[in-house]
Amino acid sequence: MTIGTVLSPSAIDASGNAVDTAVALGAAAAAAGVSSVWLGQRLSYDAIALAGIVGRAVPGLTVGTSAVPITARHPLLIAGQAQTTQAATGGRFTLGLGLGARFLAEPVFGGSFDRPITRLREFLTALRTVLHTGTVDFHGETLTAAAPLPAAVAGARPPAPILVAAMGPQALRVTGELADGTLPYLVGPKALEEHIVAPITAAAERAGRPAPRITVLVPGVVTADVDAARAAAAAQTAFYDDIPSYARVIELSGASRAAELVVIGDEELIAARVAEYFAAGATEVVFAQTDLTTPEDQRRTWEVLGELQRSRVG
Repeated sequence: MTIGTVLSPSAIDASGNAVDTAVALGAAAAAAGVSSVWLGQRLSYDAIALAGIVGRAVPGLTVGTSAVPITARHPLLIAGQAQTTQAATGGRFTLGLGLGARFLAEPVFGGSFDRPITRLREFLTALRTVLHTGTVDFHGETLTAAAPLPAAVAGARPPAPILVAAMGPQALRVTGELADGTLPYLVGPKALEEHIVAPITAAAERAGRPAPRITVLVPGVVTADVDAARAAAAAQTAFYDDIPSYARVIELSGASRAAELVVIGDEELIAARVAEYFAAGATEVVFAQTDLTTPEDQRRTWEVLGELQRSRVG
């Protein structure tokens, strides 16, 4: 059971050099004792490439994406990126994917968001084939992936694990059958246990797959300025209240809006919530939005997470 953090996209985008900033943040998190750092995909930087650079620059640090939407992307191209990053980091990369969303797929990329579950199944089938065999000849209903040349990257072993930000029943079933685990976000411990861990584990068992990784992303920060943190959390998470998949798990978690699931308070509160998530079946707890208040609060949050990580390893 490990503990990680998401690197702040606002800090990366607003810096003089996004790559330098990401490396510096990753090094600081690792120095605090955090075992992994994760990068969300933006319309600016490329998360897979940036994860590779951070992982290569910071020895021993596990890196991942949380998550790259499959919208407007092809499994052969993602496989090439993932293998390159896996080779660059010496096997310390986890590929986190997401289904994407209609409001991006159609007006932004000009694609279709029809049949997302079928596309997820076909995308994962083709992607896993490339990562494990170095080639693919897949012809599905929503995509074709046929490699006329070898598609393996030397040194990309073992194949990068694939996690999917799946939270709905159908997506969890496909993820349990074809991926290595899930990346849920904005879900409380009880809802995680009942509506994420149970169905994906059952799907993996039916498919003869190993027990899935449950890498839960939890927004939160250690701070004495609770009011400021709550105001920032409300502003940053309101976006998710209107996305159906998130609205569902927020409601299942007993909350009326996403901001209520942000963990804000002292070290004891953070430690207690981390323990609750592990007890609910998480295999990794990753804190997001640790920059809600000040850089000092963020560093303290990482230190607390590092202390918790060391106590579990010890």
